[in-house]
Amino acid sequence: MKVEGKEYRSLWVEKNLIKFIDQRKLPYLFEIFTAKTVDDITFAIKNMIVRGAPAIGVAAAYGMALSKKDLKKSAEKLRATRPTAYDLFYAIEYMIDKINNGENRFDAASKYVEDIIEQCKKIGENGEKLIKDDMKILTHCNAGALATVDYGTALAPLRLAHRNGKKFFVYVDETRPRLQGLLTAWELKHECIKHVIIADNAAGYFMKNKDIDMVITGADRIAKNGDFANKIGTYEKAVLAKENNIPFYVAAPKSTFDNTIKDGSHIIIEERGKSELSEINGKTIMPEWASVKNPAFDVTPAEYVTGYITEEGIIKGDFSY
Repeated sequence: MKVEGKEYRSLWVEKNLIKFIDQRKLPYLFEIFTAKTVDDITFAIKNMIVRGAPAIGVAAAYGMALSKKDLKKSAEKLRATRPTAYDLFYAIEYMIDKINNGENRFDAASKYVEDIIEQCKKIGENGEKLIKDDMKILTHCNAGALATVDYGTALAPLRLAHRNGKKFFVYVDETRPRLQGLLTAWELKHECIKHVIIADNAAGYFMKNKDIDMVITGADRIAKNGDFANKIGTYEKAVLAKENNIPFYVAAPKSTFDNTIKDGSHIIIEERGKSELSEINGKTIMPEWASVKNPAFDVTPAEYVTGYITEEGIIKGDFSY
């Protein structure tokens, strides 16, 4: 992604240090967080310095590369950071296999990263074909370069369509409680793609008024039958899209498909802390006595999905890899 004329990935390696764009500070401040140890990586994942399933997987791969002694202990620390995103677990197993087979740790992690980026590029190429001139497209949460290292999943088709000269408009869910739609808007701004931010509970209004032609989201884990977990509120968007006869697509690489679980009922939903709802940028917006429940994800049944945009094409019906 381009920021102030310079190309960035959302995280990268520099002299065996891992550099992250600190997503807690965006879009107001552009700051870099440096990780030197596995513990630094676990902190970055837990505290959403890095977020988005593919980028979390990449962070875990780099975390395993930083592991100097006990590979098993490092893997346990990383697995414990966030339970829902499958890429995290996929990347750890990938690295254990490569390291146990004698491959250099940073070489293995770099190969993993380049594979993810190439997969996202292909997702963009496959999904771009769905986008027509004058379309109005809704996104939910952020599934751009920030969430995937480069290109994005849900945003990759938009990036390539724009670069191919197509004219379209994007409705960006803000998305509560962390307002991650702002990250999408920040990326679209730098890509010069026309867009507007809406409250995520306004999506139904725009769908009913025929202002949405397509919905594209990312995913954090996809079960064997096609049920998938994504940012809280995705299920609502899928139901509303079906009710209003709007195509609903999910963009994800193969590292997000979990064939060890048969359906969405087996996906663990992460519960996050009160402060994500009770504070904005460190400022308290709720009284102390206010009780909060904060599931970070929900599960959308496969029946609501028009198709999955993957690096191997658009899958309809048979979702298993």
